[in-house]
Amino acid sequence: MKGETYEQFVEKFKPKKTTDDCYTPPLIYDGVADWVCTEYGINRDAFCRPFYPGGDYETFDYTGKIVVDNPPFSILSKILRFYIERNIKFFLFAPALTLFSGATEHCTAIPVGVAVTYENGAVVSTSFVTNLDDSDIRVRTATRLYKILKSCNDASRKEKTKTMPKYEYPKSVATAAEINRLSKAGIDFEIRKSESLRVRALDAQLLQKKAIFGSGYLISDYAAMRLERAERERAERERAERERAERERAERERAERWQLSEREKAIITELNKK
Repeated sequence: MKGETYEQFVEKFKPKKTTDDCYTPPLIYDGVADWVCTEYGINRDAFCRPFYPGGDYETFDYTGKIVVDNPPFSILSKILRFYIERNIKFFLFAPALTLFSGATEHCTAIPVGVAVTYENGAVVSTSFVTNLDDSDIRVRTATRLYKILKSCNDASRKEKTKTMPKYEYPKSVATAAEINRLSKAGIDFEIRKSESLRVRALDAQLLQKKAIFGSGYLISDYAAMRLERAERERAERERAERERAERERAERERAERWQLSEREKAIITELNKK
């Protein structure tokens, strides 16, 4: 542990999230499956999912079946070769950023690039590959699929996230969440015992059986004035930080423009003749 923080030490022992552990939330799979049914005129009864813990896609019986599944991304090239060589029909989830790798050369790539949150919490920019389209189509868009995937992903995330009620308090109430934000912004602030009184809820909240989450403190006018000043400073620092981050992002995204070589121009000339 020498030379590392406690958090770094603990992190070493946590199971790593990989794209091979990205089990698909039911909402997302159903949305994609419904699109495949409509787009290609296929009955969902023909779908199969050979990629499950302990499963073996190479010995799976594909008779009369179409694979609509989310395979391990690390062996996607091998899986595609296996299916294409055996003329097994498929519609597979795929990593968006490496969609144009050599593995997809003999099927159709459908880039949608939705950042999907999978069951293990991993977020992966996701697209698709298939051999259900015309064999001459190398790449195609699918705007309705994009909208469906994004909508299903948003709904799936919302389903897993418990929404806490949002309350606004008078300036004479200090909450832990408020002071947390000051610490995060690097602002020194303190409240003395002599100018504060702990309360579980305001009288107005008690009438509605509500409470301050984690309790809070009633504070003197002078402490409230200091807190208000600290909040203004926090807002100003956060605004400056957002502007700085935006400038850095714009700098990183400034594209380097590449030019075609004479050899590549000649290839395009030949493609134009076809």
